[in-house]
Order: sequence, then structure tokens, then C-alpha cells
Amino acid sequence: MYPDPQSRSAKLYARAREVVADGVSRTTIAMHPYPLYVTGGDGARIRDVDGNELIDFNNNYTSLIHGHARPEITEAVSAQLQHGAAFSFGTEAEIELAELLCARVPGFERIRFCNSGTEAVMNAIKAARAHTGRAKIAKCEGAYHGSYDYAEISLGVGPDHWGDAAQPAAVAYSKGTPQRAMDDVVVIPFNDIVASQRLIEENADQLACVLFDPVSSQVGMVGPAPGYLEMLRDVTRRHGILLVFDEVIAFRLGHGGAQQAYGVSPDITALGKIIGGGFPVGAVAGTAEAMAVFERNGGKAALPHGGTFNANPVTMVAGRAAMALMDETAFADLNALGERLRSQLREAFVLANEEGQVSGEGSLFKMHLHSRPLTGYREAWARPAEQARMAAIQRQLMNAGLFVSPTGLGCLSTAMSGAELDRLSEALVEALRATREGT
Repeated sequence: MYPDPQSRSAKLYARAREVVADGVSRTTIAMHPYPLYVTGGDGARIRDVDGNELIDFNNNYTSLIHGHARPEITEAVSAQLQHGAAFSFGTEAEIELAELLCARVPGFERIRFCNSGTEAVMNAIKAARAHTGRAKIAKCEGAYHGSYDYAEISLGVGPDHWGDAAQPAAVAYSKGTPQRAMDDVVVIPFNDIVASQRLIEENADQLACVLFDPVSSQVGMVGPAPGYLEMLRDVTRRHGILLVFDEVIAFRLGHGGAQQAYGVSPDITALGKIIGGGFPVGAVAGTAEAMAVFERNGGKAALPHGGTFNANPVTMVAGRAAMALMDETAFADLNALGERLRSQLREAFVLANEEGQVSGEGSLFKMHLHSRPLTGYREAWARPAEQARMAAIQRQLMNAGLFVSPTGLGCLSTAMSGAELDRLSEALVEALRATREGT
């Protein structure tokens, strides 16, 4: 049972704190009083150092669409490792993954690889600036786009600082963020067509891009309202602003990602997570015109772009194996499981006689401990009591052998079936009852 101060995970955390700042290198895996340490995983399950087995509904924060140790991926990686892991040269593996991705999405005329979603978003913003000659960006209030100063503005902001609903404040996420970063970000309210268009047009001559995540986890994992994406596409095109999609998570929505699902093509797309087959990856993809800033054309590129491990062959072969397995049928099957799970989780709230709702699309889901309409960030933002109870529910689920994030976020993998879904929905009923009773 978690927590157990005598567990090996607890002891490893105490040891880690002696050499790693805060004991972890990722804020997302930190749990109180200690994180779990794992020895391995197989399919839909992971094993921790104390011998416990958990069904993994987190999948390394949505990056593992096939779960753990999928044979086709491990075989491709093992074969590559026999020939080397990284070189000061190009490899055919980069071209093969690029061809696969560009063939799936009409707007992907050119692509460039890096090593994380954060890098992908950062370089997408830099590409937009290089293309337009403008400095400012616009982004939705509360949306998470990685750890770049500009992309972090307004992340995690609460009612004490978020300002007027029709003109959200630009608030720093990290202490020490330069004021210039806040000055260069126009925060728009998600799904408010009138206010968002007004703010974009008021700053149009200074905006390089509008950065948008179609299924932002921090904005409630709710899709765009009818007409919102079309407004973004129209207003950006009219004013020479690039529309940038952050599909680091949203590429899970289907064979052609979120832009295919919603029928709106951005100029540039930031990718990551599932396209790396479980290895560090990021990518910037877009139209040939927008991506031309990376071209040297016999001299210095408008946007020079380096990275020692960019397009390393291990990631490239893993990504190609993972994505080749995800044909249209595989996406349809996985998304059908996602819809089934969301329905079952909603029923769990009813069976437990508890207030709550479940959002998400495709193979993604997020549980909310309230019934407020999920129209935007402010409605979806979890109040302190809701955050505390969700953490307690997550602990109950973990002790029942199921792992979701402490915020109620989760996703499915192709290694799952109805049996795993049933386990989670049944355990949620018990967790809701237990946390209500305070046990």
C-alpha cells in the first residue's frame, strides 16, 4: 500500500535527494511523500521496485501509444544499436520517418526533427518569428506547451491573477521570467470567439503566430467550440500571422492528427511523444513556405537549427516502427476504446452518486470532480479542494493496481482491451466512495 516509508521506492527517493535536485528530474513524476520507482513494463502493465504491478493508464504522459516494450519497436531499436546510436552524419532512418509522417498529413510538406515537445514548440515559435519578422505570439489562457518561457506564460494561473475573462493577464509560470517574455505574449480566452478575435486583431501587426493545442490537458482536455478553429485560421491568414498547432499530445487523435480530425490546416505543427516510439523526440512540420526558414540556400538559414541528438537513428527507427503500426484501423479501434472508457467512467460517477464528468477525445481522457460546463480554462480549472480529492482518488486507484496522473488525466494504449477498462471504471466507483467517506 502506498505510502509505505519502508518501501524500496521510499528509500530510493531518500537516496535520490542526496544527488538530484528535489529527488527527481521531472516535476510530473513527483508524488508526495515519494515517487514510485519501476523496474520495467510489458504491454499495459508496469512493475515497481517493490514488486507491485500496475495497469498503466498514463503511458509516460501519453507518449507510449503501444504501451511498454512492444516487440516490433524493441526489435527495430535492438537492430539499430548493433550499428551505432548516434553519428555526425545523416541516416536513412530519418528520411523514412519523415516520409511516413509527411505522407499522412497534407500540411506536412517539410519536417525537421529535434528531441522533445518543448524543443518542437520553441522552434515552431522561432520559425514563425523568422518567417514574419514579428516577435509576439498569442496563446490560449492556461494552455501547456512545454518549458519555453514564452510558451509557459499563463500556465497554471489561478483566480487571484488571471484578470478579466475577455482579456486574460499574461502571468509568468516560473520565477525570474523576464518581463519582456510576458510583454510578448497575448493571452486569449479558449473558445471565446469574439474576445479571441478582438485580441488577435488588436495585436495583428506584431504577432508572429497563434499557438494552439486542440486538446490541451490544462484547459480541461476539451475540444474547440464550433467556429473557434475556423476563426483562428481566418484571422491569422488575413493578417499574415502563422497558425501553429501544438500536436505533441493531439497527434493521438487519428491517422492524420488533430488537424485531420477538425478539418483545419495550420502553417506549422509541433510534434513529439508518440512519433518517437518511446524515445526522446520532437519535430516541427509545416508547409514548404513556412519551413523555408530552415533552408540554408548556400548561406546562413534564417533560423539555424542544431542539436547533437536531432534525428538520431535509434529514435527514428523506433518512431517509424511505432507509427507504421498505427494505420487507420488501429487508430479507429483505439479511439473506439477511448469512447467506451469515457462512457464507463461517466457511469462510475453515477453509480457512486458523485458529481463529476469526463472529457477527452480519441484515446485521451480526463476526470473532473465538478459539473461546471467545460467551456474554457477557468471553468475547467480545479479548485484546491478538487485538486486534493483527485490526488486522493489517484492514490486509491494506485493501491488498486491502476495508474493515472494525479490530475485525473489518462490515455489508452494498443496493449489494452475491455478488461483493463472495466478494472478502471469499477475501481473509480470504489475510490469515489472511499474519498467521500474520508477513508
